[in-house]
Amino acid sequence: MAFVSNIDTGSDTFKTNRADMVALVEQLRELEARAVALSEQRRTRFEERGQITPRERLARLLDPGMPFVQLHSLAGYLVDSSDPEKSVPGSSLIVGVGFVAGVRCMVWVDDSGIKAGAMGKMSLPAVLSIQALARRHRLPLLHLVESAGANLMEYKVEGWAQGGALFRNLALLSADGIPTVTVLHGPSTAGGAYMPGLSDYVIGVRNNGMAALAGAALVHAATGEKADDRELGGSEMHASKSGLVEYLADDDAHGIAIARNVVRHLDWNKRLAPTRERRFEEPHYDADELAGVVPCDYRTPYDMREVAARVVDGSQFEGFKARYGVSTVCLQASIHGIACGIIGNNGPIDPDGATKAAQFIQLCDQAEMPLIFLNNTTGYMVGTEYEQAGMIKHGSKMIQAVANTRVPRIALYIGASFGAGNYGMSGVAFEPDFLFAWPNATTGVMGGEQAAGTMTMVARMSAKRKGEEIDEEALAGQHKMIAAHFDRQSDAFYTSGRCLDHGVIDPRDTRKVLGFCLETCLEARNRTLQPNAFGVARM
Repeated sequence: MAFVSNIDTGSDTFKTNRADMVALVEQLRELEARAVALSEQRRTRFEERGQITPRERLARLLDPGMPFVQLHSLAGYLVDSSDPEKSVPGSSLIVGVGFVAGVRCMVWVDDSGIKAGAMGKMSLPAVLSIQALARRHRLPLLHLVESAGANLMEYKVEGWAQGGALFRNLALLSADGIPTVTVLHGPSTAGGAYMPGLSDYVIGVRNNGMAALAGAALVHAATGEKADDRELGGSEMHASKSGLVEYLADDDAHGIAIARNVVRHLDWNKRLAPTRERRFEEPHYDADELAGVVPCDYRTPYDMREVAARVVDGSQFEGFKARYGVSTVCLQASIHGIACGIIGNNGPIDPDGATKAAQFIQLCDQAEMPLIFLNNTTGYMVGTEYEQAGMIKHGSKMIQAVANTRVPRIALYIGASFGAGNYGMSGVAFEPDFLFAWPNATTGVMGGEQAAGTMTMVARMSAKRKGEEIDEEALAGQHKMIAAHFDRQSDAFYTSGRCLDHGVIDPRDTRKVLGFCLETCLEARNRTLQPNAFGVARM
């Protein structure tokens, strides 16, 4: 039986919620557009070199009309620059999951229109994230290369040391039997030269593509040799002398066409077990209503089932232990015909809710049923009553179940996600298969007011213990400063800029994104790989 919504879409509350959420979505789109606009400023330079722009390369690579889920679109926001008005998100990367020649792939495009594609502070975390996703979900990795490498003006030794993981992961992908296809559109020098070196297939573009451990300037500075860039590392040289390049392309478009053919000839889906056709009914409620169902202030309660009714097939779900631990909602439902378990919050998690969730997770694991976590909780309950009821013990059960379940986990931050409640709801540290945030999401150890109130109380107790007089004005200023500090760090755009999720999405796209992610997870589990011991070595 379908859920009957109690939402009045004509009410002032709904209209206010919707206006607030739409404003946040518009802010998200404005932030994403900054990278597009900045990169587009270099169009003339691309044309002078006979090239097409990074986003045109992406468009030619992907199958027309098929879905593409961009990841980490806000990477670097308020990291590379602390000015909210000037910070450009994206970290000179365009990454995501899409279809190439009918194959679901991980795609990585260097945005060389921004700082020549040089990697920013959050570029490495974003790349390591997508490499991990490619391995987990058995996705061929396609990399369209044109990058100045590490930004030496922001160079720190830990970036170099940790950057080795990028190359290790390419080796591991190959050993797993997951191919990497690289197109050299432009330079890939120094450590970046090992990106094509560790790829399984390399396509080099004439005149522009280049890979070298050191460019001509560095060679001259280090050895005194006056080298020519093209002879040193041009695509033509690598195709005829070094053997680094398998396929020589006339231009960018030709290189991408070759990459598509390479993927096509892999016949990658031949080891994909056939899946039954899934029939499903769309939700009875319009996805557009998700913009008004949820208040943007996490302190205003709402019923998580109203969100589920606009996401799951036919708006139908079965509540598990609906009268027990009522602030924790556990639902059995389907999305795009895929049966799944949904855990959501209608408030803090109490001992009953934690034990219910732990049992539900184990049952989903037993049935091989993917889990979806809809985060809106200020954490586990505290206080004498809850401590005596075993909150630590029962909360730990829930965390243990989340950490050890073997089924796919997809988490969404759609409100608050504080403290250990974030852990129990499969937060970023628990490595869910996919993790997205709504633009109203707030994540952190606790809310700003909670943190400020705690510190204010500590200050009062300290002053009392020392017999000192309390400066109320100073204390009020401290309270305000602490609250602002915590709130700034918990903002969805701020946390996504630090790659603490896979991206921020429009709430109205939730069903489509969940369906795509569930299909990606299940496809991976139905695919047989042909691993080897060391990966494919370049000869």
